[in-house]
Amino acid sequence: MMKLNRREWLAASAGAVSLAATGSALAASESNRKFTVDLRWGSIGVSANQVQAIELAAKHDFESVAASPQDLAKLSDDESDALVGNLKSNNLTWGSSGLPVEFRKDEATFKQGLGELPRLAAALQRAGVDRMGTWIMPCHDELPYVANFKQHANRLRECAKILKDNGLRLGLEYVGTSTLRNSKRFPFVHTMRETAELHDAIGVDNMGFVLDSWHWYTAGETANEIRSLENRQIVGCDLNDAPKGLAVDQQLDNERELPMATGVIDVKSFLQALVDVGYDGPVRAEPFNQALNQMDNDAACAATSKSIRKAFALID
Repeated sequence: MMKLNRREWLAASAGAVSLAATGSALAASESNRKFTVDLRWGSIGVSANQVQAIELAAKHDFESVAASPQDLAKLSDDESDALVGNLKSNNLTWGSSGLPVEFRKDEATFKQGLGELPRLAAALQRAGVDRMGTWIMPCHDELPYVANFKQHANRLRECAKILKDNGLRLGLEYVGTSTLRNSKRFPFVHTMRETAELHDAIGVDNMGFVLDSWHWYTAGETANEIRSLENRQIVGCDLNDAPKGLAVDQQLDNERELPMATGVIDVKSFLQALVDVGYDGPVRAEPFNQALNQMDNDAACAATSKSIRKAFALID
């Protein structure tokens, strides 16, 4: 057996202590968070069905996976039970679902989607999914703010009632990107405060937020604004970074980076605020990134899981 002199022994001991301390710190940070590393596969350019998405999530160290209402609605009761059993056997939970209603266009399109919502919501409830989210377009070419606000409140109220009947919360994601907001004639809801006003106007108690580090950054908001919320008010969360070399008002909504890729967005403060309010839902990446979208499914999932976990390691 190789023997170490005193200097080598001290160096080795110091290294062991350092590694132990690092491991303890990481373990402590992990124990502080309740939210999950989530796979929402469509947001990273991955083509898959619900069964394949569960397999990818298990393979690449995710903790939850998004739910497809269309896929779940195709299943019989027994098939749904088997899929949920597979989810649990892989130590996964459900993340959230997207709202399958197009409420931003004409009335006929909205009514058609609304008519399908009870069936799809029931399939989600059967599988144990209890979160759903959608995003608010921050501008309109024809409707001024007040008229657009009334239309959103009326249409989303109808959706929220159906979802509440099926045990689902509905989160609204505001879009803070100024280049998108200024691309049409009339600006619309693009901050946390305005979204809260829309919640009040909808008037159904299953409403909440989908927070996104990108929109939090582009809206000029702070960690304390997140801390003003309660866990029950946050339905979902997207984690993204921004390209370097652009001022905040020059950022383009569909050109983002995986979390921790550039350090432009203060991901640590964002995540720490989520820890502080006890957020216990999914955290997923939504970078709209061309390089990521060109990867095959495994590579894209591996890169995304790694980036989210790297960000989570920042938590105190």
